[in-house]
Amino acid sequence: MKIIETKKLSKVYTHDFIDVEHGRIKFNFFRRTVALDGLDLEVGEGEIFGLLGPNGAGKSTTIKILMGIIFPTSGTARIMERPLGDKEVKAKIGFLPENPAFYDYLKGEEFLDYYGQLYGMPRSVRRKRIDELFELVGLPDHAPNLPLKGYSKGMIQRIGLAQALLNDPKLVVLDEPQSGLDPLGRKEIRDIILRLKDQGKTVFFSSHILSDAELICDRVAIVNRGRLVAMGELSHLLSPKIKEYELVASGLSRESLDVLEKHARKFIERERDVLMILEKEELVKEALRRIVAENASLVSLTPRRETLEEYFIREVARTNAPREEVRA
Repeated sequence: MKIIETKKLSKVYTHDFIDVEHGRIKFNFFRRTVALDGLDLEVGEGEIFGLLGPNGAGKSTTIKILMGIIFPTSGTARIMERPLGDKEVKAKIGFLPENPAFYDYLKGEEFLDYYGQLYGMPRSVRRKRIDELFELVGLPDHAPNLPLKGYSKGMIQRIGLAQALLNDPKLVVLDEPQSGLDPLGRKEIRDIILRLKDQGKTVFFSSHILSDAELICDRVAIVNRGRLVAMGELSHLLSPKIKEYELVASGLSRESLDVLEKHARKFIERERDVLMILEKEELVKEALRRIVAENASLVSLTPRRETLEEYFIREVARTNAPREEVRA
């Protein structure tokens, strides 16, 4: 089943501008901002799908259209093979917006209980589910009885995720779910997303944190200026070719260090070892030969392939030609 499908999805915002000179209207015109431009996406059942792009690329616009918050200018979109707005489908969706605005004076427990009532969940079911979610998203023990105005940004993000999972959704849509979290919190969110996949759920999320997306996504789509730049499995998008080697060694002679430094792309001498980035396999073999001959120590040797961040930057730069604004 296609959980999400968009065809030629577009969104154009029109702004009315009036220029005034010496108190008189000089001229007026409409300026059109293209937020989405013919976007085609397909998300399969049970996938972790990452929607990636720079600021203003159209990620949040896409999610808002799918969630029924705004309407497209043209094109179509379907969720679970039904038109947008279908009530039965909506009951199977959990959603966390990018900048959630929750009720400041509700305590954490009251907040989730309120959303549970909106879902029509019986009280006994709400109580059990709320306790499970506080533990799942890693909120501290005092969080249930603390008003949301006392929550940190990271805690707000966590309880926002909890409300998105309250109804045990089939599709979880998250707009920048790791925003405001420290590295430990980001790892916990990654683990939760992977656990949701294990439960057979589909997770569709946008993110600026490309390293995290690379770790957990089955497929990604990159958008820029409202247009689809690339979409597919990471194994198909990223080059499997080794582009460079990171070698860390200790105990090499000064002569060997001087020779290797001349051919290294990066060379950093540290207190106990040296780190070098070598681009050719022949240079790696030469470094290893010297390590063995001098009875030095090889600390690590790591081949590096293209990362999602490197691919993303290259593809976005390629499509970043200036686009003229349209006036009507």
